[in-house]
Amino acid sequence: MGDELILLKENLNERERRNLSPYATLSTEALRRQPEERLLHGHRQEFSVDADRILHSQAYTRYIDKTQVFSLIKNDHITHRVLHVQLVSKIGRTIGRYLGLNEDLIEAIALGHDIGHPPFGHDGEGYLSEICVKHGIGAFQHNIQSVRFLEKIEHKGRGWNLSLQVLDGILCHDGEVHSTRLAPQKEKTFSALEQELESKRKNSMTELIPMTMEGCVVRMADTISYIGRDVEDAIRLNLIRREDIPERCKKRLGDTNGSIVYNLVEDILLSSMGKNFVVFSPEVADTLKELKDFNIERIYRNPAIKTQAAKIKRLYADLFVTYLNDILDNNQESGIFKDFLDGMIPSYLEETEPAEVVRDFIAGMTDEYFLEQGEIAFMPQPLPRKF
Repeated sequence: MGDELILLKENLNERERRNLSPYATLSTEALRRQPEERLLHGHRQEFSVDADRILHSQAYTRYIDKTQVFSLIKNDHITHRVLHVQLVSKIGRTIGRYLGLNEDLIEAIALGHDIGHPPFGHDGEGYLSEICVKHGIGAFQHNIQSVRFLEKIEHKGRGWNLSLQVLDGILCHDGEVHSTRLAPQKEKTFSALEQELESKRKNSMTELIPMTMEGCVVRMADTISYIGRDVEDAIRLNLIRREDIPERCKKRLGDTNGSIVYNLVEDILLSSMGKNFVVFSPEVADTLKELKDFNIERIYRNPAIKTQAAKIKRLYADLFVTYLNDILDNNQESGIFKDFLDGMIPSYLEETEPAEVVRDFIAGMTDEYFLEQGEIAFMPQPLPRKF
């Protein structure tokens, strides 16, 4: 039976070689730091395994209560990060199917690309970054942290030994950057990945380009997935009205998330077919930039969604100091020991400064857990009935 399954995998690999675009990344091209006998001689295709490892990781589970844009709002229809990554995956695989690319690789990159996001979205990322700089460990960047989680923190510090192509796509996703044309920078190695991580740590403005067409597609799909969805959420919360959307955007892209996604995907397919790069047409690229600017001004910077920002920022700072002191005092009753460090392999602590440990712990929190930890640390707690 095992030989029959391996033969089926060989048939799937051959189907990729025969049917996928010459610009696609084949499953047989996956590179790992540590070759795995089970993958080399088993029935699973490489990038499909990566997608499953991410899907079953603890960090992926915690997506369920992580802010996408809107925090502390009791509305079941507002987008959370778990839905966002699923939308990126679906849109990316749709584009990849039409362009003849590897859908397993697209799915793995999409599912893992935001795993490093801390509580309370990009605002939380900014708060944590300020604190990290203050403590001398460099600015916090969620794409770097995503790679760090999957390589050095998940699986109790052992990581998941994901392929280079997946890690590269996650590091280079940068969906907030307005990219109109992306051509992959091929022939990267794990050494190049380390160099890019270091360059990005030193300068967050360093632009990184994925090594695969699939990584380029995910980066475009990231933008496509959130731009119209954020508009719908903002309308649902009465932050904006549908008629507020710029006229040119409505005329070219539509005024609903469905029409915006459809028109952006259609344009990228028509503009990219048969090419070794992914591109929007000039007209759509300009219109998309106008819609992005509208979202920034009317949604992301809207003071109506920032009313609790000062409290959250203060709680970030206070929790960081509390956990840092807990490590220095070896307070084994602290959540950072019981919920994070317990069972972690020795090399993690040997190679990680206390402030970096705190960063890793806080970055992995859900919004609710973050608030619970703040309550435990700073609010009186009931004492046991008997001492």
